[in-house]
Amino acid sequence: MQNSFSILTVCTGNICRSPLAQQLLAEQLWDIPEISVSSAGTRALVGEPMFDVTQQVARSYGVEDIDSHRAQQVTERLLESSDLILTMTRDHRRAVVELSPRVTRQVFTIREFARLAEVTTDEALASAIGQEEDSPIARLRAVLKAVTSGRSLLSPLADPTEDDVIDPYKREMEVHEASAEQLTPAIDAVVSLVRRSVKGIG
Repeated sequence: MQNSFSILTVCTGNICRSPLAQQLLAEQLWDIPEISVSSAGTRALVGEPMFDVTQQVARSYGVEDIDSHRAQQVTERLLESSDLILTMTRDHRRAVVELSPRVTRQVFTIREFARLAEVTTDEALASAIGQEEDSPIARLRAVLKAVTSGRSLLSPLADPTEDDVIDPYKREMEVHEASAEQLTPAIDAVVSLVRRSVKGIG
């Protein structure tokens, strides 16, 4: 059993959406050391830094650790070592499941997971956590199971593309900003669920 709760964000090239998601999550969850956040791409531009326009967007959201990012390819091993996998689109989710069917219950589009997080009540969290030891990792794993079980209760979206974050790669700044505007509320919902799950735990 891992000694951290591992979150993996996934897009295509791993130079725009998923590293931005990774860094926003890491910035907001920095004070919970049991959580680790990484990112990868289904067709990664391996070794490349974050796209220059995405860097500008990241800075506008207060992200400081920009230069260290290097794109990496999604692998079966990486997927199966992750507790929660947040993809940027339904196509990414499909690619992840095709690569590793074992992680089907751990992979969501980030906007889908945000919708689930927002309808998960404190009572449901308490019930999921139950008698878990005072461990953020154990609590988060219990909550993830509860959130997964609630997947079937979500009403279908009128427009399924609302579960996707648009791809800004090589497009104008306005598209990068629109992509970030879709991503950041989902990040906030994920962070809120994590904090509610480990509330009161040091």
